[in-house]
Amino acid sequence: VVLLLLTLIFALVHSGMASLRETGEKIIGERAYRVLFAGISLPLALSTIVYFINHRYGGIQLWDVKGVSGVHELVWLSNFISFLFLYPSTFNLLEVAAVDKPKLHMWETGIMRITRHPQFVGQVIWCLAHTLWIGNSVAVAASVGLIGHHAFGVWNGDRRLASRYGEAFDVLKKRTSVVPFAAIVDGRQKLPDDYYKEFIRLPYITIVALTLGAYFAHPLMQAASYRLPW
Repeated sequence: VVLLLLTLIFALVHSGMASLRETGEKIIGERAYRVLFAGISLPLALSTIVYFINHRYGGIQLWDVKGVSGVHELVWLSNFISFLFLYPSTFNLLEVAAVDKPKLHMWETGIMRITRHPQFVGQVIWCLAHTLWIGNSVAVAASVGLIGHHAFGVWNGDRRLASRYGEAFDVLKKRTSVVPFAAIVDGRQKLPDDYYKEFIRLPYITIVALTLGAYFAHPLMQAASYRLPW
């Protein structure tokens, strides 16, 4: 219940500020609004993550497949893939840090050809992998909250892009899909011959390195979390 409430608070603030972005940027500017957005969202995200780490083995145990052959490898691979979907918004690293003016982009390259909402897809993969591995009610609660938040983000993201770009977004929407590979399979999305080159970019390379680093740093992350008695 506590984890769901923490996730709900984060979701309301995060999605609410994203929805108010256009108005906020007009009042205080793009960079200032990005800093304000991050300054409020990140502490809420951190508190929720710390609570999840500290209580992830609480609740009711529903299943335990840790000893099943191949499950660890499946979970590891799923988590690795999930981060390639989760963080395509880092296409412009300078915008993330508010060095350049942040913009509401309408991407259609790289991972976006596979799914128009990669963060939603990545979050679903991450949640399913962690829920399978942990197998208790806390993991289920976390997954319900996170997937629900990102499902709302699918609708809200399309609404904001439609409001900003109008007919241009309608055209892009027809060429892409939420379900991974759906637009490619039914022929709406045509992959260029050199499609692989769209992934040879600093943001993707950075995410691969950080994902591998985060895996090996799990003990350090857990130790740091345990120092906060939340």
